[in-house]
Amino acid sequence: MSEFRQKCIGKTRLVGSFAAIPHPVAVEVMALAGLDFVCIDWEHAQISRDTIEAMVRAADVHRVPAMVRVPGHAPEAIQAALDSGAQGVLVPRVSTSAQAAMAVKASRYPPLGERGVGPGRAAGYGYRIPEYLAGANERIVVAVQVETSEGLASIEAIAAIDGVDMIFVGPGDLSVSIDAVGPKGADKLNEAIGTIIGATIAHGRTAGIFCASPQSIGRWAAIGASFFVLASDTMFLGAGAAANCAAARVELAQNGRSYAKETYR
Repeated sequence: MSEFRQKCIGKTRLVGSFAAIPHPVAVEVMALAGLDFVCIDWEHAQISRDTIEAMVRAADVHRVPAMVRVPGHAPEAIQAALDSGAQGVLVPRVSTSAQAAMAVKASRYPPLGERGVGPGRAAGYGYRIPEYLAGANERIVVAVQVETSEGLASIEAIAAIDGVDMIFVGPGDLSVSIDAVGPKGADKLNEAIGTIIGATIAHGRTAGIFCASPQSIGRWAAIGASFFVLASDTMFLGAGAAANCAAARVELAQNGRSYAKETYR
């Protein structure tokens, strides 16, 4: 757990997933699946602040690092996620160097930032504040998500901001923002992703990306990405249910009638 940031900035290849189901049981199930980390999706899922803490706690039980994708750039959301005990934050829709710098300031204690000190879960509810303060800046992962045309245009400036550990590509929003949706836009999107990853690596940052399926991970790893969020708990649930339901219907169609004839012969 304490080595998570070092693995991230050291470009150890890590595979995790988004946790969007607002319940700690879902986090435990995902943690038991062998993921390197989970990223709780506070941006898009209907998760309350108190549930964030319960979900982080569930990941801690199984010694799987939990990050939180916060709803936006607000320092209050970043601090709430970190006070819950999260090992890092993923800040969405970062399109300028100023926004990236703000994410760093909200995530780091002085003198590196402006994070407020409080008796949250991360600091042992006030009983371990000195110990937490001593190591938090070295343990917390600050990741910014580039997923807009403006962010693409500003990627060199964003990647140059001190304190940004990781630049994470959001292909879905990026495809919409640069008008590269669907098969016709694939080449344009892939070029944009390559530009973001290339600039990230050139500035010594870690490159991450969302992958809806495992088949695309190798492609981005080959050009330097090392941090992969693979689908989400809801996507895995839906895909697993659909695949098994389809298999059950095939089994019924192929074997159900012959079994019935044998039974009642």
